[in-house]
Amino acid sequence: MKIFIYILIALSAIVIAYNVTVLNFEDLLSEDSAVALIGIVCAACVIVLLSILLTSKAIDHKAKNKK
Repeated sequence: MKIFIYILIALSAIVIAYNVTVLNFEDLLSEDSAVALIGIVCAACVIVLLSILLTSKAIDHKAKNKK
């Protein structure tokens, strides 16, 4: 499960990198740039949520080992 989460985080980072290349910094509200901005925000949310999941799994593992 841990490896799968790291793979998803890496894929999200790749999506962010690709969407940054699609951005038109002179007109961020154009159609292509808006889609790229949405993709960047979504991929960043995925990274945050997966990091929270990894942290909660680590806490759960430590709590089970204390008993």
